[in-house]
Amino acid sequence: MKLKLGIPKGSLESATIDLFRRAGFAITTSSRSYFPGIDDPEIECMLIRAQEMARYVEDGILDAGLTGRDWVEENSASVVAVADLIYAKQSFGKVRWVLAVPVTSGFQAVEDLQGKIIATELVETTKRYLARHGVAAKVEFSWGATEVKPPVLADAIVEVTETGSSLRANNLKIIDTVLESNTQLIANREAWEDREKRQKLEDIRMLLEGAINALGKVGLMLNVHRDNLQAVLAVLPALKRPTISHLSDEAWLAVNTILDESTVRLIIPRLKQAGGEGIVEYPLNKIVL
Repeated sequence: MKLKLGIPKGSLESATIDLFRRAGFAITTSSRSYFPGIDDPEIECMLIRAQEMARYVEDGILDAGLTGRDWVEENSASVVAVADLIYAKQSFGKVRWVLAVPVTSGFQAVEDLQGKIIATELVETTKRYLARHGVAAKVEFSWGATEVKPPVLADAIVEVTETGSSLRANNLKIIDTVLESNTQLIANREAWEDREKRQKLEDIRMLLEGAINALGKVGLMLNVHRDNLQAVLAVLPALKRPTISHLSDEAWLAVNTILDESTVRLIIPRLKQAGGEGIVEYPLNKIVL
């Protein structure tokens, strides 16, 4: 069994490869090849633009792939959404496709764009959005650098953003959200019905979700005398339930827990003051819930 897996080429490529690394898969790319290597003999990878991924998965050229939910909707692709993987090129959250206009334009709502020109890469989704609002506007495909087109080449744009900083830098303001999106693991419907391929995809899903769960987390372990246990536990964040086990010396206990990495620098000194010893912080690749 070979699972043909599409890896998104472009802005999501490095984040995806790093996520697979955390999940336990080593993917190696070459500037001269669209077929990355992977250290799993049951998977065959191919680099495909995220915009085209859903179409190739739907047609069965690929068994599965990673792409944005936005591009699945843009292509009206009939595929199986195996998993929502909340990560993107700058962060591990969702992204938004927004309707943006020049700050000086006077446009306040989508209804103000009746008869105007809107530039975007997300053409079909934008047309459906305008139809829902009863707005007739001309939607033009943008080949890139969409933010610089208003007000000369377009009256408004529909563009993807994570922080909005690029839009603000180009003197644009957001007046509505057209679509929220996140990365998905999608599968061809026939491949999903194949027992072996489905099992492989479910294994990949579990490992990828485990890698995402571990982002921003670290493990912490320490030793503590029985008399100081409650003082140590009082330092740890509420609702965190550490594992407590006996050491060879019955008077001492080992405490093991998972914490947000951002809090550790504050907690370790307090643990030391509370009687913790041999405190070790260690990185996490996966947390499988």
